[in-house]
Amino acid sequence: MTDKYSEEIVPNASQPELTSLVVPLLKGVLYREDDAAQWVALQQIQPRVRDYVAVLALELVVDEAEGYAFLRSQPQVDDGAPKLPRLVRRQPLSFQVSLLLALLRKKLAEFDASGGDTRLIVTRSAVVELVRVFLPAGSNESRLIDQIETQLNKVIELGFVRRLKVQADGGPTRVTQEPVFEVRRILKAFVDAQWLADFDQRLALYLAQLNGPPAAEQDDA
Repeated sequence: MTDKYSEEIVPNASQPELTSLVVPLLKGVLYREDDAAQWVALQQIQPRVRDYVAVLALELVVDEAEGYAFLRSQPQVDDGAPKLPRLVRRQPLSFQVSLLLALLRKKLAEFDASGGDTRLIVTRSAVVELVRVFLPAGSNESRLIDQIETQLNKVIELGFVRRLKVQADGGPTRVTQEPVFEVRRILKAFVDAQWLADFDQRLALYLAQLNGPPAAEQDDA
């Protein structure tokens, strides 16, 4: 005779563990192409994940078409209640990094409009050319490349760009190709049309300052 108290209730083995999904999402973005198994697991228990992170004042954002998911802070209502601390911190961006993000976002929009591949791959020299037009004429080339490398590293840290591995060619001198980057599609979720419009206004003021005041018109004799 089986003791009814000896029976144990075990979780459904087919259901993924909640913590195995929430912890990676708290650390960063989940991409379908990077971890297909985690992506499938998220689809299976997405309502549970949403309910769990809601307790932490977070909301789950999933873009099925683009293949990424991330957490962001819920909008806080000014109702007099104490404000909860942010688990997802905001990072102030310099003008140079904001400029690079805006240019890459526009490049991504042009890429999508062309109807080509789904992955936007850019070389470092292509990024340099994107930024060069917004810099003073005669900028030192080596210093410009160093500055853009620094800005790219910051954008990589934010998760909007990924550095790809490059291989040296098979020649006798084994020349290494220049750095190559992939613009991650999650950039579309953070840099929307309104953000671009606001930044374009700042950019117009910056270009006006860069070009200097217009030359004074000479009075007719």
